[in-house]
Amino acid sequence: MDALPTKVDYRTHIVSSLSEIGQAAWDALAAAQPDPNPFVSFAFLHALHESGGACTETGWQPQFVALYDGAELAAAMPLYVKMHSYGEYVFDWAWADAYQRNGLDYYPKLLSAIPFTPVTGPRLLARDAHARAALLAVLRATQEASAVSSTHILYPPADQVRQLADAGFMLRSGVQFHWLNAGYDNFEQFLATLEHKKRKNIRAERRKVREAGVTLRRVRGLDASGDDWRLFHRCYEHTYAAHRSTPYLNLDFFLRIGRTMAHNILLVIAERGGHAIAASLVIHSERTLFGRYWGELEHVPCLHFEAAYYQPLEFCIEQKIAVFEGGAQGEHKMARGFLPTRTWSAHWLAHPAFADAIERFLERENGGIDDYLDELDDRNPFLKRPPGA
Repeated sequence: MDALPTKVDYRTHIVSSLSEIGQAAWDALAAAQPDPNPFVSFAFLHALHESGGACTETGWQPQFVALYDGAELAAAMPLYVKMHSYGEYVFDWAWADAYQRNGLDYYPKLLSAIPFTPVTGPRLLARDAHARAALLAVLRATQEASAVSSTHILYPPADQVRQLADAGFMLRSGVQFHWLNAGYDNFEQFLATLEHKKRKNIRAERRKVREAGVTLRRVRGLDASGDDWRLFHRCYEHTYAAHRSTPYLNLDFFLRIGRTMAHNILLVIAERGGHAIAASLVIHSERTLFGRYWGELEHVPCLHFEAAYYQPLEFCIEQKIAVFEGGAQGEHKMARGFLPTRTWSAHWLAHPAFADAIERFLERENGGIDDYLDELDDRNPFLKRPPGA
């Protein structure tokens, strides 16, 4: 019979900067997770904080939890005190409004998420099950002792979803669209697996871009110049302005990740008539590619699909990357070979009556998600389902 683990008395630190933990310790813990991804890396999070995108001044007050066993970082989690609900992609504005209408404060709240980044990944980082249980216990004590209305953990992986439910969190599900690599040799082989109409439409979209005189080049992060990054930022900023919106991220952020995580980055740059007119940015690990940012200086029909979907899909096939996560929302992705995938978030509310009301709401909403997934399943774009679908 295996011996039970020895009880460990962890030291708990609440830190306002990842520098207090250090890159080596943070990245070692992040890399030890079952399915690590680049968004929990020190480089990505620190760039968000130091560039001013996610900081106290913008309503994202870092309050990261770190548990130490002696000098070793045994567990940690990204955690923020939030004064609003922008940049989260799991929408709780109606909950905040209900609090306000009843004379209660919804903010501040606690949030464990990657700012402005709706991708699944570890939130309870731990070296083992014992340390993860201790981290959850610290989180519960923190939320109950503080003046926050609630705690929200966005896009945790399935194993952590179960742990959070066991710890008393309410679960909420959503839907994203992911592409699965069935071992394709090339893009045409992938196209051959789709229904005829879908194949025809994709070929027509790619042809429109070529006939408009647009060429595309892929730039690996290690090869990207400062001019490439400034171009991308111009495109990104211009597209936000065209939609009368303010971008969350600035040039400093993009230059930082360009320096510190270049091996995880692919830029796709579109050019016409000798000058660049659009660009997309994807971030990838060995297993997964994540569609992230896009922008254009000139509009060309179907160029968004080419730069943000088809070029990255070709890259996935060439590099044997297994999954392409297309980002938040977008049923239109199904027509391009992306399949619906359930995502999760976990929620704890301090006010008993509101907790009961939201629990009933989530039961209805999650039932609606089940029905929605069934409906989407009937619209599967493949001639026959690819492996793993």
